[in-house]
Amino acid sequence: MKDEELTPHLEELKRVLEGKVDEETLLRELDVYLNSYKVSAEAAKRGIIRKYGDGETGFVTAESIIKKIGDLKGTEQNVDIIAKVIYVENREITARGAKKSIVSGILGDETGTASFTIWEDTGLDVQKGAAYAFRSAYTKLWNERIQINIGNRGRVEPSDMRIDLPERTYSMDTSEAKIGDLKEGMGNVTVTGRILSVETRNINVKGEPKTVYSGMMADDSGKVQYSAWNDFSLRQGETVCIKNAYIRSWKGIPQLNLGDRCEVSRVDDTFENIEDGTTRKTIGEIVSIGGGLDVEITGTVVDLRQGSGLIKRCPECNRSVLNEECAAHGKVVPVPDLRMKLTVDDGTGAISAIVNRDCTERLTGITLDAALGLAKARGDGEMVARSMAEVMMMKRVSITGNVMSDEYGPMMIVRRAREERVDIEAEAGKLLDAVEGAL
Repeated sequence: MKDEELTPHLEELKRVLEGKVDEETLLRELDVYLNSYKVSAEAAKRGIIRKYGDGETGFVTAESIIKKIGDLKGTEQNVDIIAKVIYVENREITARGAKKSIVSGILGDETGTASFTIWEDTGLDVQKGAAYAFRSAYTKLWNERIQINIGNRGRVEPSDMRIDLPERTYSMDTSEAKIGDLKEGMGNVTVTGRILSVETRNINVKGEPKTVYSGMMADDSGKVQYSAWNDFSLRQGETVCIKNAYIRSWKGIPQLNLGDRCEVSRVDDTFENIEDGTTRKTIGEIVSIGGGLDVEITGTVVDLRQGSGLIKRCPECNRSVLNEECAAHGKVVPVPDLRMKLTVDDGTGAISAIVNRDCTERLTGITLDAALGLAKARGDGEMVARSMAEVMMMKRVSITGNVMSDEYGPMMIVRRAREERVDIEAEAGKLLDAVEGAL
């Protein structure tokens, strides 16, 4: 590696070691690791920091880097953090269809605060006000806030280190938000809305029976599912103001969580304009939020993806099957069905949409019987999808359903759909006015 290529690595070492080693020594060490030992640049830097760092530098252990909260970037994959627990809450979530208990809250040190989540059972009862060492943690950045996570490779240990937090490091001040603006990671939030449904579930957490109170609430900007460990005596149809709640997401859909610090009061606002339960949003808004319930989007169909057309489903679980074999039920006699997997673009972004049989028939005019007849006559099941593409491409549609997100982006499970007729002359006039205005 040439000297100019070493410069960024050299500067990083100088910053981490805080001038404890001169530049000439660092260059010599880098040369030995990279050119003699033939290790990667990252391995070389770790070796040099282990060699010249001491306990007071607070950066390196044999396995991971030690950092203060204020130095976290949200991209660390193996970091140690020693901090005091400012707030902690034990709760239950559903992961891959199974119930599991996690611990979440807020950590603080003299440089700042960050939220944390312990995803695996460490056997440790984490207490508010105590100091802990979070070993082999990883971090993420969400809404420009650091999140510290302990997975199956991490561990949490009590620490004797004294941590003096600066005054007002963590504010309990609450901020008001509309339901349609709720995002993952928001805390101390105040929401006002109408309770649409209420339900209770009895579960078992670490051998102890507990009750979960949950349901749906909405305002004029959207709808959200809520859950609480405590009984706030919520009643369907009433309008409430909830203070000091926090937001967590499931598959990108924000969920309102009522913790121990929550305050609930009844208010008179009736939200008369939420009767239909749907909220119109742009795809760009959905992408920024992560997901939503009963969302309506209007856009243009720009792609009909593979998996569209005539498909076969398991009669037991309704999953799509291949070669008459269901992943859950083995060999079955499948049931024919229609669906479309669309990509819809509204100018602010694009979204995947899974369209069921009823909506597919309505939008395309192709019924299930017609599709079966076409496939049989042509001896080609793909002909149905090609016929759908001819009808749907560049068609303007309004679709309504729940939107989830993953690493591939947002996806709507469509419940209702309709074609939007476009007035070509009116749209052309708007475009011409926009162009003339920009000249």
